[in-house]
Amino acid sequence: MNFGQLRIASRTVKFAKYHALGNDYIVIDPKQMQSPLTTEQVKVICHRNFGVGSDGILLGPLPAQNAKFALCIYNPDGSEAEKSGNGLRIFSRYLWDTKLVGDEEFSIQTAGGIVRSTVFDGGKMVRVEMGKVTFWSSDIPVTGPRREVLNENISVGGRTFKFCAAAIGNPHCVLPLPEISADLARQYGPLIETHANFPNRTNVQFLKVLDRGNIQIEIWERGAGYTLASGSSSSAAAAVAHKLGLSDRSISVHMPGGVLAIEIGKEFEIQMTGPVTKVGEGTICPEMFTTKIS
Repeated sequence: MNFGQLRIASRTVKFAKYHALGNDYIVIDPKQMQSPLTTEQVKVICHRNFGVGSDGILLGPLPAQNAKFALCIYNPDGSEAEKSGNGLRIFSRYLWDTKLVGDEEFSIQTAGGIVRSTVFDGGKMVRVEMGKVTFWSSDIPVTGPRREVLNENISVGGRTFKFCAAAIGNPHCVLPLPEISADLARQYGPLIETHANFPNRTNVQFLKVLDRGNIQIEIWERGAGYTLASGSSSSAAAAVAHKLGLSDRSISVHMPGGVLAIEIGKEFEIQMTGPVTKVGEGTICPEMFTTKIS
């Protein structure tokens, strides 16, 4: 699915900005644009000194084949993300704010599959049916023979970790540990993201189980770096904790940006519920693109 073939024209373009537990995205309606959005333009827009500043861009609503809406998600490095839980909650709130949806459940098509979303509590809360988590190597993907990737070893930066791999439309590597920190995520996250085990790179979660109903994670996000919160990371980490028998099906996921509620179904289908906050609206000026970002 290649939704992202739109470029900012030589005029100002309106945008809206939201955050979901500190994970912030810019939403751009493709009707605002006349020609394709380039990798370099994505990098500039997301840059926190030379651009608007965000953890990514949500381009939508786009025409959908099997859903009511379609969405293209860009990482700050210009790559496309298959799915983002926080991005989907933000986009759902944007659709609600622009009166394209009401209180009813609706569907969104992403490169990582179709999800179903519901906005409630006056737009402040969003519930997303994220789809099913898989642990099979060929689905994630992870190199090697087809298997469920659980409690395997990975060595990076002079240290060996136990990891589990999972996918919920996008790839994740979850490392259960007795203690975690932001420094740990920043040090080892980029090394694991680009490890040869993961042909498409991977998102990385450092997981601490607090009790049967609560886990804590630190996140290194593929294409974005250290992140305060992530919906797909929360989904994957919670699924791994349950798969390993360390948690129940209802899990509160604690992150530096706040807490998400995850419900795990019998076949590891995930329901994610959490807040969205509108930051503001503005215009992107063509002059901004005279700056080149390395």
